[in-house]
Amino acid sequence: MRIRRAALAAAVLTGVVAAPAQAAPAAHVRLDQVGFGNSEAKHAYVLGGAANARFAVVDGRGRTVLTGRTGASTGAWSEKFPAVHPIDFSPVKASGTYRIKVGAAVSPAFRIDSPRALFAPVAHNTVEFFQAQRDGADVVPGRLNRKPAHLTDRSAMVYEAPVFAGEGGDEIAAPLQPTGTRVDLEGGWFDAGDFVKFTHASSYSTASMLLALRTKHDAALYEEAKFGLKWLDKAWDEKTGVLYAQVGIGTGSEEFGFVGDHDVWRLPEADDQLDVRPGDSEYYIKHRPVFRANSAGEKISPNLAGRVAGSFALAAQIESTRDPRLARSYLDKAASLFALAKTSDVGELVTAFPHAYYPEESWTDDLEFGATQLALAAKSLNDKRYESFARAAAHWAAEFLATGDPDTLNVYNISALGHADLAPLLRKGVPGAEVTEQQVVADVERQLRKGVEAAQSSPFRTAADVGTWDVGSRTFGYITTAALHRKLTGSQRYATFGTQQRGFALGTNAWGTSLIVGVGTKFPQCPHHQAANLSGSSSGGAKVLVGAVINGPNDASLFGDLGEMPAGSVDCTKPYTRQFDSARSVFADDLRSWPSSEPAIDFTATGVLGFSLIAHS
Repeated sequence: MRIRRAALAAAVLTGVVAAPAQAAPAAHVRLDQVGFGNSEAKHAYVLGGAANARFAVVDGRGRTVLTGRTGASTGAWSEKFPAVHPIDFSPVKASGTYRIKVGAAVSPAFRIDSPRALFAPVAHNTVEFFQAQRDGADVVPGRLNRKPAHLTDRSAMVYEAPVFAGEGGDEIAAPLQPTGTRVDLEGGWFDAGDFVKFTHASSYSTASMLLALRTKHDAALYEEAKFGLKWLDKAWDEKTGVLYAQVGIGTGSEEFGFVGDHDVWRLPEADDQLDVRPGDSEYYIKHRPVFRANSAGEKISPNLAGRVAGSFALAAQIESTRDPRLARSYLDKAASLFALAKTSDVGELVTAFPHAYYPEESWTDDLEFGATQLALAAKSLNDKRYESFARAAAHWAAEFLATGDPDTLNVYNISALGHADLAPLLRKGVPGAEVTEQQVVADVERQLRKGVEAAQSSPFRTAADVGTWDVGSRTFGYITTAALHRKLTGSQRYATFGTQQRGFALGTNAWGTSLIVGVGTKFPQCPHHQAANLSGSSSGGAKVLVGAVINGPNDASLFGDLGEMPAGSVDCTKPYTRQFDSARSVFADDLRSWPSSEPAIDFTATGVLGFSLIAHS
């Protein structure tokens, strides 16, 4: 079916499929298809066309409200489109619906309004995606008519960590070995277009939702965050000190006679109907294996300990005034888990089995995040452990800064989330702190400067490299970091950068497509997602996977041979995108195109937080 992450990209055949020969319009106007805040900087781009061309902004009644000339080219996009010309229409501030005309080219309609009016609905849409990802009995039928699934997870067998080998590190090298222990891990969210569940991504997603809730309470968001917390509570067994890391196995083995989750295209509820016995090829499809992050009495991989503890501590903050008793139980869960973090001789981090699905290497940022949320929870509950948690947060922040890690916000590096909450604590004073507020804020700004510098060489002022992996994930990370910086400092220094990255995610790109299903005028219609493919629509309308954030453009070498449509799937491909590909970057709105069209909960969770911050700043 597909391999999850960039570490295994070498397994995909290289070579670029030539774009179909067809005449293209002389120019294409690309912009944020949702719109712009009244006082925001407003930029559009013309793909192709001539320099110094006349443009007009027209309102919903066809009246021209602004005219001007396109700017000098910001760079070549492709051989077919050797120039991209910017349009600055920031003077238009009145609320309303508009289009931009450049010769015969006309932009999609967009709105100018308050950020809340524009982007609160987008944040709500991203929450809807999580509802569609629910597993277990407590599903939300929604647009895809989801049904309960994987009820056998209520009594799932725990197995020893699988043994992997091969060039990509993802080939099963030995039969799975049961431990004899059964656990209840029913519920939770599917990770992506398949049905495996990971504590690594689920805790990142739950934490992002809870951070959004601190900004503005939303009933649907609150319920979804509680759903995630309920599953994390199952994954963390306080009695034994064991944290469970994964349910299901993506990789099958012909040698050992079983298929994995990635080998079968079906609706999730079909798994419960299988009549299988041990040794049958689909046994692990119905009776899904569970894998531990640690054995009883062992320390826990610090990335998981930090982010799961941080999720519980955030829940304590949210519930501190609603239900103090529940809040204290969350705080205690967080503290007991955090105390078991492995901080010496760490070795390879536990993320997924195989590790190459999520090849994370950073962990001091997770401990900074976890300790910071513990400190804030203790403070809200007048718990005497506040100062020790705050000192621990400062310690791990200092350790993170010492690594010189150049990364920015995404599922592998959550330092920006920890920094944004630690800085105000340092401002008020943390006795014995090993880091200052200025150092922490400076690292947030370092991450944003990295994006600004990268964007200067991009024709659409995109910070994430469209010729490599995780473009969507990192773009949403920049969107969110810019919003966090504004909230933290009150500064507008990175406001325009933030709107440029938001624009890329919502249509200001060569393909003119939003990276969020159901959002914008044009959005992906063929996501690599089994439930959406089999229960939804491939031509728009209501039955789409609303709110799903896809990866977007990717390294062109990954698209040389997309192969056949998965067996049992509904064929879906939209060839319009190929005329806008470049030699380095491809976006394929195609069911087979997991490198660009597969959504994931970590991508979308960053969107939940980012758009919530924008809407309620």
